[in-house]
Amino acid sequence: MSVKFKLAILINPLAGLGGSVALKGSDNVAAKALSLGAVAKSAERMEQALSQVLCYRDRIEWGCAGGAMGADLLSELGVEFQQFYAPNLDDNHFTNAEDTKHALLAFKQWQPDLILFAGGDGTARDVYDTVDEQQVVLGVPAGVKIHSGVYGVSPRAAGKVVEQLISGELVSLMEADVMDIDEVAFRQGTVKAKRFGELLVPAELRYIQAVKSGGKESDHLVLADIAASVIEDMQDDTLYVMGSGSTVAAVMDELQLPNTLLGVDVIKNGALVAQDVSAQELIRLCRGQACKLIVTAIGGQGHILGRGNQQLSADFIKMLGKENIEIIATKTKLTALKDNRLLVDSGDPELDHYLSGFYRVTSGYRDYVMAQVANPE
Repeated sequence: MSVKFKLAILINPLAGLGGSVALKGSDNVAAKALSLGAVAKSAERMEQALSQVLCYRDRIEWGCAGGAMGADLLSELGVEFQQFYAPNLDDNHFTNAEDTKHALLAFKQWQPDLILFAGGDGTARDVYDTVDEQQVVLGVPAGVKIHSGVYGVSPRAAGKVVEQLISGELVSLMEADVMDIDEVAFRQGTVKAKRFGELLVPAELRYIQAVKSGGKESDHLVLADIAASVIEDMQDDTLYVMGSGSTVAAVMDELQLPNTLLGVDVIKNGALVAQDVSAQELIRLCRGQACKLIVTAIGGQGHILGRGNQQLSADFIKMLGKENIEIIATKTKLTALKDNRLLVDSGDPELDHYLSGFYRVTSGYRDYVMAQVANPE
């Protein structure tokens, strides 16, 4: 049974209202815009995006915020969904930025594979202020100001990217800038754009040339890039369990640490803590500690657990939690896999089901792809 793609829908109902009535934005002018005859378009633009994926509706687990922030549209489209937040409307029956942020916070526990939001740069800023840095998002352009790089070039284009994700294509991820301008200055004819940060978004896939299939990567520079990205993100005072395989070995090489190619090592703060550990030693070392697991896929098979790394026992993985599993693999290796899917075989069917889903895979320096860990049932 294939795992469903968890898609969270979030609409800013007021996005873009000021554009058609020459208010050069929608921030704090919704009532005035409506009085001038503006018509809300953000739901319509989200519907255009979703038109690309409705044929996959049974492959999707849908989530949304209430009312005009998503539930109304999904009801009209005949989609079964979970509602995670009901907006707190003001006296004019308007939502506001706090509703957007509360909805995003409500999504967190659900852990969607993608948050698809409709809005403008102000909405993108609200998303940036609220979501975790590893949360994948994508914007459907619906605002007056679209300076941020987190939006599709059109609603349908955004929907096409979601379609790629749901249909199992290998889609790269990138960090894109969140930008916004001062609307007061803009209304006076001055553009003052400011960068606020980055969000993780799907990107057009940038394949590396496949030199050979299986075995060691010929292009050692790709492995060095993966290693550099992993090391840069390592947190202080956290145990890192380093799985087996040549891709993980590249991280150890970059750290200039001895590595057990067909075993499991543990490091902390750039130093070796334990080498070639057993399943029980691993549990003893990590119990009660901040801990992350770095694994790669076996070339040609795609297993990240249960093949050559039985030290990573079901008990250890349950203690660790799936949110602390980091997968690294070159795009050459991933594209050689059947359906680009990764596999787990922990010996515990319930755990395997829990581990299924979509993961961010580091495939280069600050270069990521979305890959699915398939339910083996």
